[in-house]
Amino acid sequence: METRDRFGSTIATDQADPEELQEWRDALDGVLSAWGPEQGKERACAILDALLAHAGKRRLQWRPAQVTPYLNTVPVEAQPHYPGDMAIEQRLSAILRWNALAMVVRANRTHGELGGHIASYASAADLFEVGYQHFFRGRGAAQGGDLVFFQPHSAPGVYARAFLEGRLDEASLCHYRQEIVAEGHGVRGLSSYPHPYLMPDFWQFPTGSMGIGPLNAIYQARFMRYLENRGLQQTGERRVWGFFGDGEMDEPESVAALTLAAREGLDNCTFVINCNLQRLDGPVRGNGRIVDELEALFAGAGWNVVKCLWGSEWDALLARDHGHAISRAFAQTVDGEFQTLSANDGAFNRDHFFSKTPALRELVEHLSNDEIDRLRRGGHDPAKIHAAFAEAAKRNGRPSVVLAKTMKGYGMGAIAQGRMTTHQQKKLGQDDLLAFRDRFQLPLSDEQVAQAAFYRPAQDSPEIRYLHARRAALGGYLPERNPAAEALPVPGLDATAAFALHANGKAMSSTMALVRYLGALLKDPVLGPRIVPIVADEARTFGMANLFRQVGIYAPFGQLYQPEDSASMLSYREVKDGQILEEGITEAGALSSWTAAATSYSTHGLTMLPFYIYYSMFGFQRVGDLIWAAADQRARGFLIGATSGRTTLGGEGLQHQDGTSHLAASTIPNCRAYDPAFAGELAVIVDHGMRRMVSEQADEFYYVTVTNELVENPSLPAAAHEGVVRGMYLLRRGAALAHRVQLFGSGAILGEVLKAAQQLEQAHGIAADVWSVTSYIELAREGAERERLWRHGAIPANDSWFGQQLKASSGPIVAASDYVRALPEMVRAFVPPGRRYVTLGTDGFGRSDSRAALRRYFEVDAAAIVQASLRAVGEILADETASERRHLAEVISLASI
Repeated sequence: METRDRFGSTIATDQADPEELQEWRDALDGVLSAWGPEQGKERACAILDALLAHAGKRRLQWRPAQVTPYLNTVPVEAQPHYPGDMAIEQRLSAILRWNALAMVVRANRTHGELGGHIASYASAADLFEVGYQHFFRGRGAAQGGDLVFFQPHSAPGVYARAFLEGRLDEASLCHYRQEIVAEGHGVRGLSSYPHPYLMPDFWQFPTGSMGIGPLNAIYQARFMRYLENRGLQQTGERRVWGFFGDGEMDEPESVAALTLAAREGLDNCTFVINCNLQRLDGPVRGNGRIVDELEALFAGAGWNVVKCLWGSEWDALLARDHGHAISRAFAQTVDGEFQTLSANDGAFNRDHFFSKTPALRELVEHLSNDEIDRLRRGGHDPAKIHAAFAEAAKRNGRPSVVLAKTMKGYGMGAIAQGRMTTHQQKKLGQDDLLAFRDRFQLPLSDEQVAQAAFYRPAQDSPEIRYLHARRAALGGYLPERNPAAEALPVPGLDATAAFALHANGKAMSSTMALVRYLGALLKDPVLGPRIVPIVADEARTFGMANLFRQVGIYAPFGQLYQPEDSASMLSYREVKDGQILEEGITEAGALSSWTAAATSYSTHGLTMLPFYIYYSMFGFQRVGDLIWAAADQRARGFLIGATSGRTTLGGEGLQHQDGTSHLAASTIPNCRAYDPAFAGELAVIVDHGMRRMVSEQADEFYYVTVTNELVENPSLPAAAHEGVVRGMYLLRRGAALAHRVQLFGSGAILGEVLKAAQQLEQAHGIAADVWSVTSYIELAREGAERERLWRHGAIPANDSWFGQQLKASSGPIVAASDYVRALPEMVRAFVPPGRRYVTLGTDGFGRSDSRAALRRYFEVDAAAIVQASLRAVGEILADETASERRHLAEVISLASI
């Protein structure tokens, strides 16, 4: 006898002696019986492990399959009693389905281009509702609230529930995906997907970009453990729930941290994968089975896997199936066929599934076609879902995943259920709406159905009373975002950064200055414990090794070995209550940790201040989507782009040299980006950012680039602090000479600008004022905003800080940057009229060479700056000479007359 596995390989099943097999089974049963339920399981597992090890010694190429039979993990006899009122919950679920559908239908009747999704929530509704009714704890719960990541395309269902709860009104539902129009009408509009930036008291986590949700969910669960192990907050009984689609698991980010969750024993993390077998265009795995694939993936990573595949209607059939005909049929059915079965009725399923073998036909002979049609998948049966969630929620030292099999477009009839086009289905005709009403037995008239009217039972109805009672028992409503957290005082600059403000020419890199400043901040008794230093395996590169001993590296199980460098003052010290998050070579993971810490004020009511320090090239360019999502989540913290610029990291070459990160940062509205050159500037920027974020609680985060080049640092006068924060200040006033040029410099190139200024004055007799431009982005944003106000007649002229600083200056302007020219070009529109503005930058790919050679190659060294300045001044002199000649000609002409 032969069968085929999920990969199509032939498996022989008749090679074992049945009697011999039975003896082995009896022996295993004997162990289980002799030692009782719990100890018997432990001993049986130990024996199987020993046998597997022995088989390895005998060079048997065998290992246990990661894929179990295509059945529910929790058997009927182990299924707990369902604790809720199933009838009321089913009525509530039907109402929610209708309101979610009506929301999308009405929006697209208003504007056909608005879009929206019905089918995803149709498949996930029962999964959500079992969670809402029995598992998700609100923040009012004694042990604290759970964190729930909602599948983004199911947002209409979450809004529909908030409508029944009274947290959203009908006007808001009528403005789904119409946020601007709603604002004009004085109504709260509803965002397309979960967006905390747009709905700051509602959504907690942005999940619209596929793959980011699973990654962030794991790091949120890990950060909860971090808080508890450091003694900052009791989070032991709280849980992270992540609801994701089976198609979404193809994203690399979705699976990137699975082993981290298992390695650190995050049994406070539960994923629910909605296996409706479909992505946007077609099946997720038409020629295979995504459930099997995900089971092998998660089990191999060390997760508990709980499968919820078949509803209660299958229990009787499976109990009668002594020959395992159904299990064999499941094993030989791929997802493409399962999808076709879901799109058709009971008669079709009888002919195309249950007629595969005589044994299958016999099993369903007593069922009508309608009864076969009502054989649900497990993800649509609250009893099976509850059993799976209860199993997954058990604390056993491992994260858990529920693989719930559903139908995309469930209940939407022939037009959408299981159809290839169901994801794009946004408009339903009246017959389809009537069929939906009848399918879910909704108390709506034909006219209400035609209007796609929203339905909410009376406040004293059994359904609404039940809904409120369940949420009250679980601690309140969700999603709910609460940004209230205590403000923290920031220690004064003189106490923590005097070395930077009063450097008096001391040589240091801005990276060294940051680490020294950070070390001082960590010692502050109030702010220090809230700082979260984060690195992706580059702490020693950035000179942070001294922090290993000062605050330790977080390790949930402590240090189980003696490090090789234990005798060193800078030894690698891992401790359970360590403060540094050393993430290894994963920028995506480090950024997710940063996001968890940067949003702790809203997820945990605890203000934290993360500093994530990394190679600047591997920030926005590598994990830009994650940074965008963090901005959506209103993150507060510092991103420190080290070894920044295109010419400071000389020998590393093209892949490591950053010339564009500030451009990417400029596209994020709540990211404030700076490129300081000196320690004093850096200290003022970090101090300002801390006060904005943890004292004033502004929803913004800071991107600050630092370099690894030793430079002489001047002291920074107090009068310059405002200019540092606003984007520019006069660093050096030129000599009193006939001709003058304005030089802009920032970050790594400011040293070259200062050299150029000296050469211009000493060798060419041209005065050079040097401006330190700490942020072209801040200057450009203010300039654009002032220009907008001028356009609307609110102000008489564009009087931005940039314009004010240059008003009293004269001569052409030359701006040099270690970034591409597009960065200094951002302020061109605000240069005073009639002034020549020349920009120099590092456009193109990087190279491996010395700093001097690189700056010469990109034409941003002192020589290039001098050349550009002479050319611009020469142009003015030529214009003046031409003007004098014209004037002389006019005088001669008048004299001749």
